[in-house]
Amino acid sequence: MEFLYSGLLSITWQQWVMYGVGLLLIYLAIEKDFEPSLLLPMGFGAILVNLPYSGVLTQKLAGLNEDATGIIEWLYKVGIDASEALPILLFIGIGAMIDFGPLLSNPKMFLFGAAAQFGIFFTIVLAVLFGFDLNDAVSIGVIGTADGPTSILVSRILNSQYMGAIAVAAYSYMALVPIVQPFAIKLVTTKKERTIHMEYNPKSVTKTARILFPIIVTFIAGLIAPTSVALVGFLMFGNLLRECGVLNSLSETAQTTLANLITLLLGITVSFSMRAEYFVTYKTLLIMVLGLVAFVFDTIGGVLFAKILNLFLKKDNKINPMVGAAGISAFPMSARVVQKMGLKEDPTNHLLMHAISANVSGQIASVIAGGAVIKIVSEILQKMA
Repeated sequence: MEFLYSGLLSITWQQWVMYGVGLLLIYLAIEKDFEPSLLLPMGFGAILVNLPYSGVLTQKLAGLNEDATGIIEWLYKVGIDASEALPILLFIGIGAMIDFGPLLSNPKMFLFGAAAQFGIFFTIVLAVLFGFDLNDAVSIGVIGTADGPTSILVSRILNSQYMGAIAVAAYSYMALVPIVQPFAIKLVTTKKERTIHMEYNPKSVTKTARILFPIIVTFIAGLIAPTSVALVGFLMFGNLLRECGVLNSLSETAQTTLANLITLLLGITVSFSMRAEYFVTYKTLLIMVLGLVAFVFDTIGGVLFAKILNLFLKKDNKINPMVGAAGISAFPMSARVVQKMGLKEDPTNHLLMHAISANVSGQIASVIAGGAVIKIVSEILQKMA
């Protein structure tokens, strides 16, 4: 009993706060179904790493000459710190899930993936003005991609000290897409614009085109933003597994078993950066707010881009601005939100396939944007050194 009593007395108020954060994440995962495969292990991991003298962290034990290695700290050092292996491997599963057919049959939707990254750069500037270092500001801005693995990867490569808060924000806002996006879309659109009909006449996409697409995208991305090759390459490798037609069992494994297992390990591993001394600061709250700003302005950027295009398009070819909002990386949640909003405004207005095209382009654009900002910031920091 004395050992238990001394353990309770050694708990700091910051650790009690983290127990609350952990329980909140577990609640959101179970009761609200908010990204349960990631928020649940993150929440439980947040409790584990904040227990006094926790065995999941490396520590020196009395009577031992060597440190006792903690499993979560080891997973972090091997799976994220040393190689970024966990978030990168997850992209194989994501790529295997994506059908780029709707995008290939309607290539102009590529533009919306690029336009919906506006919030990243707006938030980077905002974060710098709030006093964050450039590497931290960029990591915060990438929350706007609504792409958890990319956010984790960028924050790790740029050595951001706020990776835990960034991961929580990124995955929380991914789960809140059905709540946040309708609000942002309605801010900058009229009812008339939301009822614009778009005909869907898809062109047939050959198997050859589907196979060549991931190879060509990887090659081009490697030339434009070499630091994005790991992200884009593994995403496209997963898609090649899907489209090649001879590795169906591996494709299904990548979509299910691999993706689920890596997500589980990634969630509990990221909790290493949720230790109380690093997480319980006012800047964590600021990061949550800035992450929301990035997400909202990414959505608004895509919508406004569609409205600008409409100024130059004929009446019969106009684009429903809501489709631009689907240019973020939250696939397929964002496309479903646009479809639901379109049907609510007009029960005959089906926008799903157009939104899916923009949504999968956002997957590509987000990882290229992540690689691009890593390259730009690395060069800036090198010149400043």
